[in-house]
Amino acid sequence: MTGPSATGERERLARAALTRVFEPGDERGGRWLREVGAVELIRRLTATDGSAQALAGMTETRLGGYRLRASDVDSRKDLADVAAIGGRFVCPGDREWPSQLDDLGDARPIGLWVRGGCDLRLWALRSVAVVGARACTPYGAHMAATLGAGLAELGWVVVSGAAFGVDGAAHRGALAAGGATMAVLACGVDVAYPRGHAELIGRIAEQGLIMGELPPSGHPTRSRFILRNRVIAALTRGTVVVEAEYRSGSLVTARNAQRLGRFTMGVPGPATSGLSSGVHELLRGEGVLVTDAAEIVELVGEIGDLAPVRRGPVLSRDLLDAVAARVLDALPATGVTDGRDIARSAGTSTDEALGRLYELHSLGFVERHGGGWKLTSGPTCNGGTRRGVT
Repeated sequence: MTGPSATGERERLARAALTRVFEPGDERGGRWLREVGAVELIRRLTATDGSAQALAGMTETRLGGYRLRASDVDSRKDLADVAAIGGRFVCPGDREWPSQLDDLGDARPIGLWVRGGCDLRLWALRSVAVVGARACTPYGAHMAATLGAGLAELGWVVVSGAAFGVDGAAHRGALAAGGATMAVLACGVDVAYPRGHAELIGRIAEQGLIMGELPPSGHPTRSRFILRNRVIAALTRGTVVVEAEYRSGSLVTARNAQRLGRFTMGVPGPATSGLSSGVHELLRGEGVLVTDAAEIVELVGEIGDLAPVRRGPVLSRDLLDAVAARVLDALPATGVTDGRDIARSAGTSTDEALGRLYELHSLGFVERHGGGWKLTSGPTCNGGTRRGVT
């Protein structure tokens, strides 16, 4: 479990109350919070002494909306409710607070409602976001699960949004590998959304972490899904997009990651697939193409975390020196050729060509036939493949 908190009770209660008053990512509210503090801000929003109107940018309409929300806030109950399901409220200044979220400036979360027994700050230090389309293809689901499992096996925490499609596949891949995964929700941590992922969200809460900006019972909306993407981007070392159309919330996460100076990666798909069109556009810009977990870790990891060099198989003829290779290329595909003609085609002397032909004979590439030479008729140690022929 987490260690002691540096946030006082009044500050915690005030911040918990503000999560019911402000929408996630409200930069105006974030600026007021920075300028006057959480305790004073909630006091002004609920007082009738006119102090709220002194806040820059405050209007009567806006204040009326804030006061309506603040009128029935019971932050002590919210804290008790989240504690009852094994959760907590993590604030800036707490030992568990991931300081990289501060990069969001006034749009950083007021606090995070967290469910699960692991340390949020420590887990976030080695985390990668894997996001993508909800209506993904079988290829997208396979790649997300493979990346999730691969990252987990390499000791990285997989972060996603617990949605259908790519998100769920990434979480399941990490869990199947016995690894760590965190889900950032656009609702309260006591709400299983989507309902079809209730079991998955429960498993993540038991084996990893569930978090969100919304207080207990908070419901998701379209705008909240978009806004939670900035938390995913800021929390992690990099974001991988598996499948996404041109208009996709996953690309919002990637753009947020780019603005924050995080690594942005994409998994290529078929050029004809609309579900990969957004990823391909990302890769045409500043995104980096990745195909497996090792390539991701090469970007986001430490010096020396290099992906293995990939190349085709090394064939026997690849090991021939330049003259022997030319001599071999000088033999026609069929028929027998005299050594003098071979030398002429290879651009070498007859004696050197003869010496190379005997070397090639020993290696199984050619055969002596009467007074001439021909290519070995059956499969050779070269697999029967001639240079330059496919």
